[in-house]
Amino acid sequence: MAKVTKKNVAAIIAAIGGEDNINMATHCISRLRFQLKDESIVDEAALKEIDIVRGNFSSNGQYQVVIGQGTVDKAYEELVRQTNVKEVTTAELKEENAKKLNPLQKIVKMLADVFIPILPAIVASGLLLGINNVLVGVGIFVEGKSLVDMYPNLAGIAGMISMIAGTAFAFLPALVGWSAVKYFGGNPLMGIVLGLVLVNPA
Repeated sequence: MAKVTKKNVAAIIAAIGGEDNINMATHCISRLRFQLKDESIVDEAALKEIDIVRGNFSSNGQYQVVIGQGTVDKAYEELVRQTNVKEVTTAELKEENAKKLNPLQKIVKMLADVFIPILPAIVASGLLLGINNVLVGVGIFVEGKSLVDMYPNLAGIAGMISMIAGTAFAFLPALVGWSAVKYFGGNPLMGIVLGLVLVNPA
């Protein structure tokens, strides 16, 4: 594995347009993250020639240079030593980058930030519903019969799977309400209550 040196960090700085092109910088577990004034002047060919750089890309207003776990900390420390870059946290950099997005990008980002936290519940429920359909679906394995018809002992398991899987979809407004209110900075419990109002059978 290539070592972090003053020379290769200086090469990264030069390739991304120099110190004057950096507004802010931070790092995550494996990447240097920059908010650049002008991404069009980045010399991607030069970046690829630097031995510690494993990749580079732009995403959501951030220019990211992949260094690698364990190495990125040293690269960031050397970057700070060589520049007067403004140090920020990853969350602060994301917040600043969000200000540069156009209206459509802001809407897409908002929807993503609301739905991503509840995706695991939706995906798990979908998988369980698929398993339940295999168990109770007529004619999948035997003409005119389901697995539950053939093996009655599976009925209890199928019922339990159906109940668990159906819960996330039945109370989806509550999940969306919780995530949305949390995103906008309100009380998540109020979001759950507002969501439950939408599924109240009364």
